[in-house]
Amino acid sequence: MSQPPSPAATNGPSQQATSGFEDLRLLVESGTVTTVLLAVPDMQGRLKGKRFGAAHFLDSVAAGGADMCAYVFATDVDMRPLDGFALASFDTGYGDMGLLPDPDAVYQLAWMPRTALVFAEAIGHDGQPVAVAPRQILWEQLSCLASRGIVAQVGLETEFVLCHDNYADVAETGSIEIEPVDTDNRDYSLDYPRVMDRFLQDLEECLAGAGRPVEAIKTESAPGQVEITFPYGDPMAAADTHLLLKHAARAIGGHSNLVPTFMAAPATGVGSGCHIHLSLVHDGVPLFAETGGRMPEAARHVIAGLLDVLPHLALLYAPTPNSYKRFVPGTFAPVNFAWGRDNRTCAIRVVGRGDNLHLEIRLPGADANPYLTLAAVLAAARHGLDHKLDPPHPCVTNAFEEAGAPPVPGSLEEALAALHSSPLPASDLLTPAGVEHYTNAARHEIAAHRTTVTDHELRRGFTTA
Repeated sequence: MSQPPSPAATNGPSQQATSGFEDLRLLVESGTVTTVLLAVPDMQGRLKGKRFGAAHFLDSVAAGGADMCAYVFATDVDMRPLDGFALASFDTGYGDMGLLPDPDAVYQLAWMPRTALVFAEAIGHDGQPVAVAPRQILWEQLSCLASRGIVAQVGLETEFVLCHDNYADVAETGSIEIEPVDTDNRDYSLDYPRVMDRFLQDLEECLAGAGRPVEAIKTESAPGQVEITFPYGDPMAAADTHLLLKHAARAIGGHSNLVPTFMAAPATGVGSGCHIHLSLVHDGVPLFAETGGRMPEAARHVIAGLLDVLPHLALLYAPTPNSYKRFVPGTFAPVNFAWGRDNRTCAIRVVGRGDNLHLEIRLPGADANPYLTLAAVLAAARHGLDHKLDPPHPCVTNAFEEAGAPPVPGSLEEALAALHSSPLPASDLLTPAGVEHYTNAARHEIAAHRTTVTDHELRRGFTTA
């Protein structure tokens, strides 16, 4: 991850995306774009929406918006409607919500011919933003910081494992055995199997064509594992870019019978993260800039806030039972809430020097919803600043063996319990509606896994029980 840019060098989404609907109209009039996808991120961090003819989108949808069933914010990963949500249920009739296109989030998709994608804001019947929509939850945290004169800058490092597409075998075997495109540890390697090299070239070119160029690509230690790093910038644009990456990777892979998996732990002993690099700026001045080699108080307050709050908001950055199978000692995923300078065994790693000092939060997995994850991180940072908290001593050795550091929750059940046992009510950091909505989602996820028989259970018990 590169160092944070100076505040003046950081562009918001209006500069990074295709500049509003006027530029989109030019693309449509020239025949370059004939289709527009209007999309929102769902609870799982996936793009959901509708496909429109481009002329109709500009003539009607751009100003008037569109409708979508509100259940997209009330389903599990299989899109099954779930009960217990105030937003949408059978009791409420599963009504619609509005989609208001965001003119600052327009992207021409290089991986889909003559297609553009526009992010939308979810709007309720009262004309107000839907409080539990992931984009809105992040926007609330950005607004809280803005009211204090603070602007956040973030960069995301996303890992995934590229596999051969064996989904057709599921119909015959009833199980999925992932087959990565490589069998070796190619961490930091510059020679790849041909199929991976071609995929990465296509992915890099397509993201650049969409106006979201990558900063760096590196292969990781697990077979077929890749890390994509994007430049520092606006948090909302960073979260949008993460979803564009997933969409592009799946589309490009599909052309070559490949599939990327963004599971946090796609195989035993394999973990894929989504690390967040964080800087804060106040009135144009970096809050984390060192003076005379001494870490500023603001950085210490934010570290303390992260260590104080993130143990209780794990279900926002580790949302599935699989998420917790990544937190294993010796795998470069943190197992407790410790911090240290340039220490990859810690949950919070202090990186850089001078004006470029920033924080790397290593807790989220590749399966995390980036909007919710960033919201949790920014809420924790704000808490630390508001209360001028002080962190414990930094870890200077192996954080896996750090005595006294609180452990990362070992399961989604523990994460849910930690949320409710927090001395600081989560509703003080997030909206009460958001807390209730996502705790209900976690309960459903736990229930779905509690009664499901896995391949692992069958292998261990089918002939031995």
